[in-house]
Amino acid sequence: MFKLIFIIPLAYLLGSIPASVWLGKWILGIDLRTQGSGNAGATNAFRVLGKPIGITVLVFDMLKGFLAINLSQLQDFIMPGSEGWMFLRISLGLLAVAGHIFPLFSGFRGGKGVATIAGVGLALHPYATMAALCVYLLVFLISRISALGSLSAALSYPVWIILVFQSEFRVLWVFSIIVPLLLIVTHRSNLSRMIRAREKSPSKK
Repeated sequence: MFKLIFIIPLAYLLGSIPASVWLGKWILGIDLRTQGSGNAGATNAFRVLGKPIGITVLVFDMLKGFLAINLSQLQDFIMPGSEGWMFLRISLGLLAVAGHIFPLFSGFRGGKGVATIAGVGLALHPYATMAALCVYLLVFLISRISALGSLSAALSYPVWIILVFQSEFRVLWVFSIIVPLLLIVTHRSNLSRMIRAREKSPSKK
């Protein structure tokens, strides 16, 4: 039980590591939250800090979610493979996402959670997540709008989890529905701009 209590805050703290903010300040002397869209996520890192740092931020943010899920292996209180075990893994992943959006180490001003959610998804159900990422790439290549790709991928995620791959875990079904709702909330400003046809391509600074 002690291990279980330990890993819960650890998942949030792992998600709170603001790679984009720290790398921007250490390498370029730029606070990413004051540039571009003002967001501390990977997309704005690509825009403002350049591709090498952007790629590093993207990979690190995904790893945060992936590693948070696998903190479940440090406990021996809940049986692996059970519905409760999946609930624990999802909870750890959501804590990491919460840490990314509201990071303790950078004034609770973080990113929108897309890359971290992708890392969580890869740990929970890699096939469904890879399918959703293909949706993202397709929509992004057509529209050149990262937010539209992210939202399209998120909306497709329940379809992959519930209908296509038919996961045995009902709690994963619930999570797959939470994902698009969460991204709609974090992308409110993007949705507003898209409605007004003013969303910029992520390739533009």
